[in-house]
Amino acid sequence: MSNQNLTPPPFRGGSSSVGPEIIVETTDSTRLFTKVFYWMAGALGLTALTAFLVYSSDAIMSMIIMNRWVMWVLFIAELGLVMGLSAAIHKVSFPTAVLMMAGYSVLNGVTMSVILLAYTATSVAMAFVISAGMFAIMAIVGTVTKRDLSSLGSILFMALIGLIIASVVNMFLQSSLMEWIVSLVGVVLFSALTVYDTQKIRRLLVEQNGCVSDEGLHKIALLGSLELYLDFINLFLFILRLLGGNRR
Repeated sequence: MSNQNLTPPPFRGGSSSVGPEIIVETTDSTRLFTKVFYWMAGALGLTALTAFLVYSSDAIMSMIIMNRWVMWVLFIAELGLVMGLSAAIHKVSFPTAVLMMAGYSVLNGVTMSVILLAYTATSVAMAFVISAGMFAIMAIVGTVTKRDLSSLGSILFMALIGLIIASVVNMFLQSSLMEWIVSLVGVVLFSALTVYDTQKIRRLLVEQNGCVSDEGLHKIALLGSLELYLDFINLFLFILRLLGGNRR
């Protein structure tokens, strides 16, 4: 079920901007990004803790591995939560949105524990360090750039669809060369999506002229953290696949 994490954040963007091609700062930008990375760090921490606890339990691991339907249930639940949170975040209360985000992080931690079972601890640690470094650089670029990147949304989305299709096809072909190419493209694509999504978060605030309530700011931050969380998870998984020579 390693392909489950290829699911793109729904409605991540594809609409082109007809406004100015320069993104301007607002007084709430710093507050917004502080909240975004706070929620993202919390989600990643919850995923890591869940993965560790599940990995440490032989009974749970055996149940998941021996019953393939469990992985399907987890996959459907994850997909439903991420789609529901993205679509309804401005309709539900903030505490409800937080619970949905936490639920998704926990479920993702369970599936990650199974995926990471195929790799050595050295490979996982190396992939995490590389992913963290690349993500930080791309996020900084997306934060400081003044150029409007909204026109790239549809291109990146189509590339993501192509990547998912190629990954599914290779599940049947089992081509090591194609897996390497898909993984390399995945690293490049999710690096680009990190830049795009980071700027998109700032653009959401700019489009409201900075006139947003505290709860609205929290919801924008939570939605932004979800997209960046998914970017990081996918970046990590593709880098891990490139280091596949160290599999158990």
